[in-house]
Amino acid sequence: MWVPMSAKSVTVAALFTGAVGVGGVLVRFWFGKGWWGCSSMVYLASCWQNRRGVGIGFGGWGLVIAGCRPWVGFVDGWEGHGGRPALITDRETVGYADLAGRVAAEMELVGFGRRLVLIELQNTVAAIVSYLAALRAGHVVLVASDGGAREALVAAYDPDVVVGPDAGGVWRVCERRVGTRHVLHPELAVLLSTSGSTGSPKLVRLSYRNLDANATSIARYLGIGGADRAMTSLPLSYCYGLSVLHSHLTRGAAVVVTGLSVVDPGFWSLARAAGATAFAGVPYTFDLLDRVGFADVELPSLRYVTAAGGKLGADRVRRFAELGRRRGWDLVVMYGATEATARMAYLPADRVVDAPEAVGVPIPGGRFSIDDEGELIYHGPNVMLGYASSAQDFALGRTVECLRTGDLARCRPDGLYEIVGRRSRFLKLFGLRVDLDQLEHRLRCEDGIAALCSGDDDTGLVVAVAAGTPDPGAVVCAKVGLPVTAVRTLVFDELPRTANGKPDYARVRRAAEPPLQILEASGSAETPGSAEPVAGGVGALYREILNVDRVSAADSFVSLGGDSLSFIAASRRLERQLGVLPKDWYLLSVAELEAGARGGPSGPIRWMETSIVLRAVAIVMVCAQHVGLVNVLGGAHVLLAVAGYSFARFQLNAIASSGRIRPLVGSIARIAVPSMAVIAIAYLVTRQYAIWNVLLIDDVFDSDVGPSGWSPHWDYWFVEVLVVSLVACAVLLSIPAVRRMERARPFGFVMALLGLCLVLRFHLLVGQAPMEPYRPQTTVWLFVLGWAAVRATRVSQRLLLTVAAVCAALLPGFFDDDQGRKLVIVGGLLLLIWVTHIPVLAAMRRLTALLAGASLWIYLTQFQTYRFVAWIRYLIEGPPPASASGPGSYGDSPSLLHYELPRAAATVLALVVGVLVWKAYEHTVAHLARLRTRWTRPAPTPAKRRTGFRTGTPSPVPRRTLLAGEAALPSEPPR
Repeated sequence: MWVPMSAKSVTVAALFTGAVGVGGVLVRFWFGKGWWGCSSMVYLASCWQNRRGVGIGFGGWGLVIAGCRPWVGFVDGWEGHGGRPALITDRETVGYADLAGRVAAEMELVGFGRRLVLIELQNTVAAIVSYLAALRAGHVVLVASDGGAREALVAAYDPDVVVGPDAGGVWRVCERRVGTRHVLHPELAVLLSTSGSTGSPKLVRLSYRNLDANATSIARYLGIGGADRAMTSLPLSYCYGLSVLHSHLTRGAAVVVTGLSVVDPGFWSLARAAGATAFAGVPYTFDLLDRVGFADVELPSLRYVTAAGGKLGADRVRRFAELGRRRGWDLVVMYGATEATARMAYLPADRVVDAPEAVGVPIPGGRFSIDDEGELIYHGPNVMLGYASSAQDFALGRTVECLRTGDLARCRPDGLYEIVGRRSRFLKLFGLRVDLDQLEHRLRCEDGIAALCSGDDDTGLVVAVAAGTPDPGAVVCAKVGLPVTAVRTLVFDELPRTANGKPDYARVRRAAEPPLQILEASGSAETPGSAEPVAGGVGALYREILNVDRVSAADSFVSLGGDSLSFIAASRRLERQLGVLPKDWYLLSVAELEAGARGGPSGPIRWMETSIVLRAVAIVMVCAQHVGLVNVLGGAHVLLAVAGYSFARFQLNAIASSGRIRPLVGSIARIAVPSMAVIAIAYLVTRQYAIWNVLLIDDVFDSDVGPSGWSPHWDYWFVEVLVVSLVACAVLLSIPAVRRMERARPFGFVMALLGLCLVLRFHLLVGQAPMEPYRPQTTVWLFVLGWAAVRATRVSQRLLLTVAAVCAALLPGFFDDDQGRKLVIVGGLLLLIWVTHIPVLAAMRRLTALLAGASLWIYLTQFQTYRFVAWIRYLIEGPPPASASGPGSYGDSPSLLHYELPRAAATVLALVVGVLVWKAYEHTVAHLARLRTRWTRPAPTPAKRRTGFRTGTPSPVPRRTLLAGEAALPSEPPR
């Protein structure tokens, strides 16, 4: 209760608003769910309250003293759902009774006097509870997608209450004033940005009736029942994603709440564990599904998949529909807009295959008409009240009776509607509708940029500017909300005009018609006509590092076959280009990475990923120990654990999502082939090795041991163990049942595998053999433990893994005569398990990344580098004295000439040689890839021409996690 007035004024206001509230209840019970008989009284009460600054109210059963709102099924109809689950996460299940209690408690925080409440509507239980509480208390909810949008909306519309995470990520309710300074129309319930985010600053005003009617209609034609469970595969701040929540809560069904992307194996693991029956997608989502091999993903409970948010294309609609028929689920194609509270039409599942180009029939309760110009017009109870361009518009009632879609359509003889073109200048990209005229106007008035905006839904947004104009790409992305890959800039001598002086959009489109040439390693592409070159972005970087021909906005580092060998180079260059990277950047698409670009860090200390730092430090330790500079052992064993860690992050993520082991086979080849080549050269030159070393199977066919327990045959034991471990994983994961087990219980599966490896480590199945700690059967547990470190996401799991690591490394049977080596190994393992980032001097960051990236090549070439140094000294100084080799140096091996090598210089030389050979190899592979592309690239076919996406400097647009189709995981502070 807020009382900013005298006692007499408060009494009068309370009696007045109380009478209105009681009248509203009587009207509601008399007319059922209706409430329109008291709308005028409620509006008077609202005006009284806003004018006088009084806010007195109590909530419950739809009664709000400052105004009586109508029945809304997804807010008020929970009593009959008993103990059914309402919200499911990976950590808890919230039943309807529990949800009602949480909403009631949140209502106390938000208050009951009708006010404007801004909510940053994330895909979390806390955000959903706040949203439902605000609606149930009768407030008007202004929805923000993220922190950037929240700040902009606060500045533009001055909400009374702001709900969202604070700087520390804690969910808070912040009251900015007592009562409200806005006049809020009694029918107004929710304010959404037009189609999520556009070039227009307008909001869509939705009423309670809009929300309830659309939710009920969707639930009806999808046949949603109490047993259904839908994934939040789209952001709740997007009207499509929000409609999933509304329609399921209306029927007492459950929503599986997650912010994970469909490229994240955790998304599918949660879907299986929760028994998900449905998920929604925009065209971009289906791009990602293709990349992760969705056809092989096991989802036994899936009942249907919905598609909307843009044109999917007839071929893809038919392909996914046929896939669904084979796998036991339906594809439901839908058509809608924010202005229609989400949905206007749907294509019945039994018509998708034979009519994939149609948008379907009107939803229950709605109807279509087509005017004389062919424009499709929608009529129904879910049509918005109207637009709002300022806070004063919140007092308006209904200003539109029907929705002119701007689409040209026809009604087919079979009764299905089909879109045949656009009447107005709008684009639908990544689920967002872009008003081209509004965008041009804003560029001209707000930024002083004269531009012509064109394009289409397939080629993306094309912005034409005159020579000398600053590149508008970043500004356009910030205004529209698109990733930079969806915006292309064309530069003309002067803006194209027709003979009568009007903008020549046809010429702009013609200039954008030739296909975008594949970016070479230089990262640039030629635009057609008089357009200037545009610099490449993340896509060009991936093409260069991963040696792939094409990279789309939907591709991710993992989906393109990235592995630990390319991870370091990619992360280093991406950080240089985009700034601070999210924790799981390798799972994010190109579009999501560029949309979420942030400024780079500053200061003398930088944070680097633990696996990168460990790899760099370990390879330096290995080289220094082999030449006798230090006597600290265990670096190679730590490298083995880091390899398992990288395997679980990259190859295993791709396998878990797609069910294909091809990415792993490619990674094995990228390690085995160059290793075999280097060892073969050493074999021919030095004659110190056997053919089994070249084939990386020396442990199986040869057990030659030198006088001191070591011989040159053991030089490359690490590579052999690594390749054997990867091959064993490939064989194991090629079994569908094993893949299903790993996806269903990722941590339990890897712990069971670790237990088996520890049985071998403790010699319970095999006896001890010479050089036991260097053989696959007793060292593979390190690889698996690194794998488990990725899958351990909870503190309890990390504690269990810590016990396993300490016991495996310190108990007898593993380097019993070398306690120092044991401690080094334990230290490396604990860092992998508990620490995600390590502080590094900014001046050392580049060198650390360079050594980590070249670690395999440094390991392969170090032995021959030392032999070369010894050979040079032999030529200069003659035979060495018998006592030249010191204990612990690599000179102990009979394979080397016995010299007291210049140890520090030899160590540095080994590192430098490894880096140079690695760089030479990378350049050779890149050059061969370009030659292959040039030889095999087909000539462009005019009928298939399309405009490529522009790549360039990342936009400062605030990151929108799910609107383009998928959630992106936020970065975490270092643990």
